Amino acid sequence: MAKHKHEEHENHERWLVSYADFITLLFAFFVVMYSISSVNEGKYRTVSESIKAALNPVVSPPSSPTPISLSTNKASLTASDAPGSKEVVIRKLRNLVKSIKAVPKMSMVWITEKVNGDIVITIPDQLLFNSGEAAVRTEALPFLEGLSGALVELNRHTKVEGHTDNVPIRTAQFPSNWELSAGRAVMVVRVLSELYGVPSDHLAAVGHADTRPVTENLDPEQRAKNRRVEVVILEQAPPAPTLETGSNVDELGRSTEDEPQSASQLEPELSGIDRPKTP
Repeated sequence: MAKHKHEEHENHERWLVSYADFITLLFAFFVVMYSISSVNEGKYRTVSESIKAALNPVVSPPSSPTPISLSTNKASLTASDAPGSKEVVIRKLRNLVKSIKAVPKMSMVWITEKVNGDIVITIPDQLLFNSGEAAVRTEALPFLEGLSGALVELNRHTKVEGHTDNVPIRTAQFPSNWELSAGRAVMVVRVLSELYGVPSDHLAAVGHADTRPVTENLDPEQRAKNRRVEVVILEQAPPAPTLETGSNVDELGRSTEDEPQSASQLEPELSGIDRPKTP
C-alpha cells in the first residue's frame, strides 16, 4: 500500500523577518538623524571660551609693581581709554570678530565705522539662520552673546537690519522677502534682549528685503553676500516720539487739526479731478 506524502505547511510567520528588518532600519535611521541634529558641544564650548577671552583679556600683573599716585592715574586715564568709551568698545568688537574668524561660517563677519560715527557689524545669513528660516542657529549664540556684552557696555541705540537676495520666497510663514528679512531681524533682536539683557528700548528691527544689495545678484556668490544681517550701532539716538496733547486730540489720541469740518472744504482740492457722472 503506497504511503501518502505529507504536504509541507506554509510558513505563516515569514512576515516577522521582514518586519524585524524594517524595525532595524527604522532604528538606524533615527540614530543617524539624532547624530546630525545634535550640537557639537566641544566646538560650542571652544567658540564660547574664545569669545569670552577676546572680550575680557587676562593681563598678568607685573613682577615688581610700582606705586602710582592718584593724580597721575587720573591724568593718564583719558576719555578714549575709559570703560564703555567708543574706542574701547570698538576694540572689543574687533577682537570679537577676530576670535570667531577661525570658524569657517563666521569668517565673513566684518565691522566698519561710517563717516557719521555709526558702527556697522555685517553678519552673513548662513552664520545665523538655515536657508529660508528665521530661527537663530545654536552655533551663532556665542557670537551674539559676545556682541550683546559690547552693546550693553556702549549703551547706544542699535538697529538690526535684515537683508535678502532677489530670489523670491513664497512659503506659508514668509509670503515674500519682506516677511523673511523682517522676521530674521526680529529674532536677532529678541535673542539680544531676552537672552542676553540688551535693553529692549535701545533696539529696533527693520526688514529691507532685497532693496539694499551690497553687490549684484548675478551668481550664487553675489547673492550670498546680499543675504545678511547688519547690526547698526547708532552714533546719535533717534528722536523720541512726542505725544500730542490738548484740545486738538480726539479720544483715540489722533490729531483733529487738519480734519475738515464739512465736505464743502474738500471741494477746492477735488476741483481738478474728473469724477464719474451720475446718470
